[in-house]
Amino acid sequence: MSESTTSLSIILPARNEAPVLADLLPRIRTLYPAADVIVVDDGSTDLTAATATAAGARLIRHPRSLGNGAAVKSGARAATGTRLVFLDADGQHPPEEIARLLASLEQGYAMAVGARGPGSQQNRLRATANLLYNWLATWMVGQRVRDLTSGFRAVHAETFRRFLYLLPNGFSYPTTITMAFFRAGYPVDYVPFHAPSRQANRSHLRPFRDGAKFFLIIFRIGVLYSPLKLFVPVSAVLFFLGCARYTYTYLTSGILTNMSVLLWITAVITFLIGLVSEQITALLYRDSSA
Repeated sequence: MSESTTSLSIILPARNEAPVLADLLPRIRTLYPAADVIVVDDGSTDLTAATATAAGARLIRHPRSLGNGAAVKSGARAATGTRLVFLDADGQHPPEEIARLLASLEQGYAMAVGARGPGSQQNRLRATANLLYNWLATWMVGQRVRDLTSGFRAVHAETFRRFLYLLPNGFSYPTTITMAFFRAGYPVDYVPFHAPSRQANRSHLRPFRDGAKFFLIIFRIGVLYSPLKLFVPVSAVLFFLGCARYTYTYLTSGILTNMSVLLWITAVITFLIGLVSEQITALLYRDSSA
């Protein structure tokens, strides 16, 4: 399969993935011999850098670990291709599936995301969390989101770089970029694939440390896409709780309590915060479709 050097960049954020890269990079090079293959070494302490260089990949090194999102941004800034493909260096994203993602770009999509099947999740907890994220994102954007947190994706470089300033340095970059594309009105396609078991010996995610961060993804979804869709329901619940509290106290004691007033005030404040957030979000995407 032939690709012009200037047309395709394949970016692999990596941290201590030398054994996997030794197998993965030759497969990529066989499929795309002329592509700009970039390995972003995010503070590895093993032979990741040497392995990447030996395989002919272009190496970008972070002196210390800055996070998966930071590695993705470094790779996107350095890439020479007009199309970018991102895949993890842990062996879960088969390079043989890249062609299907690129085919979606040819059909007019701004971004194509590899959607992992149910059997691809590492454990039930993560699978359940991803189902929750997907459901919430689907409700927010009004379109089916099949895999909100997948790092396997192809995108037009110029469009992707417009949103670099929004991307966090941590693990939630896929969520951010997906919601940013939807908010800006760019079409996103989901290409199903089966992710094999992780080849690396461990995950860089720590359940207790990163659990709270992934919980915050839910709020990022709302704030990045349409804050009012998140804040209005919360405000409505608080308002009706205040009404229910007042109805109860009026019927039983004939009084209006401070709790009812507090709930109403909180409902109004929550709504106003959502309104301000909506205006800020609109400003963030003002020039995104230019």
